Amino acid sequence: MATAHPPILFNNARLVDPATGRDGHGSLLVEGAVIKDLDWGAVAGVPEGAEIVDCGGHVLCPGLIDMRAFVGEPGAEHRETLKTASEAAAAGGVTTIVCMPDTNPIIDDPAIVEFVQRRARETAIVNVCPAAALTKGLAGKEMTEFGLLQQAGAIAFTDGARSVTNAQIMRRALTYARDLDALILHHTEDPDLVADGVMNAGERASRLGLAGVPREAEVIMLERDLRLLRLTGGRYHAAMISTADSVDLVERAKDAGLGVTCGVSINHLTLNEFDIGDYRTFFKLAPPLRHEDDRTAMIEALARGAIDVVVSDHNPQDVETKRLPFADAADGAIGLETLLSAGLRLVHNEQVRLPALLMAMTSRPADLLGLPQGRLARGAPADLILLDPDLAYTLDARTLKSRSKNSPFDEARLEGRVLMTYVAGRCVHRYVE
Repeated sequence: MATAHPPILFNNARLVDPATGRDGHGSLLVEGAVIKDLDWGAVAGVPEGAEIVDCGGHVLCPGLIDMRAFVGEPGAEHRETLKTASEAAAAGGVTTIVCMPDTNPIIDDPAIVEFVQRRARETAIVNVCPAAALTKGLAGKEMTEFGLLQQAGAIAFTDGARSVTNAQIMRRALTYARDLDALILHHTEDPDLVADGVMNAGERASRLGLAGVPREAEVIMLERDLRLLRLTGGRYHAAMISTADSVDLVERAKDAGLGVTCGVSINHLTLNEFDIGDYRTFFKLAPPLRHEDDRTAMIEALARGAIDVVVSDHNPQDVETKRLPFADAADGAIGLETLLSAGLRLVHNEQVRLPALLMAMTSRPADLLGLPQGRLARGAPADLILLDPDLAYTLDARTLKSRSKNSPFDEARLEGRVLMTYVAGRCVHRYVE
């Protein structure tokens, strides 16, 4: 039987609560698995027997919630397991991950949802919330049993890296999800327009001799979904947008009162098509890295609150799928461990304020998923991170916790380290130089 741990007092902290936008000096008390108390602008009294953590003026904020992570288990444990993904998450300050259903077997049956939950309880050190498949076998032809999957614990419905091209299926899915108050997460890429494209269509692709993916592959699918949402009602989340036109569509839909939200990957906020360089396959993603104008539009949209969520799009690939010619390599990059550090580039460049960045990684995802995490408040789960936003380092992929090493930030200089990560009041990661 696990023994109860003593109260923990975090003193001398810069408290940042993204849910309220509050940012100031203070202290926070944890008892058991929840936040017992917090004091802004004061140093709290020390409870008897409490462990004292001197935060040294560093940022104490809620742990991150990553709404898009591909984990190999079950079926591709050689790329990633729930255990290694959770260790990478903890090192990066992510205390809750939403794992995609693209596994083997696919998460399209209540028994698989329960299996993932059980394995996570046994092996993972952070919270793992499985998203169930929107269609059976991710084939886009027949809806899964939303009600049964939701009862089993599925937190949302998505076909992961695949788009549902059949408009009637998507209409039915939105209708059933509305009746269950379930959230649909959709990857907005028309596969017919993507065709054999491997990078953003334009001059850069032409110079590299690579087939391009037009922006319209994303925009047309997104516009179709928004029209269906207007028809059905309910809640719809565009998993990752990457173009200025997509931002415009989402903002207009929000203004019209539709229940739409959207996410962007950290890669599309911090990288562009020129980072591909000489066919560097760690930068081959779906959707592809876009033009600098689109990246700038994403940052501006995040800063003004038009983009709701920032995700890692963690997608482990091994050497056999990445050390290939660019056109043949698999899409995807790992990102759990670098999500926050990469995002802090925007803060250091004064493009996005720290509370706004953290909101898109904590309280906003929590609101969409109906989770109690993501806020500094009395009674909230004690999922916390202590962050030094100015601690610089050069990323060495060999030191990453993930089983795969396909990071686009390998050998990049990053600023911002998670010093400690707590899940339910227990320390699951501590940075050691």
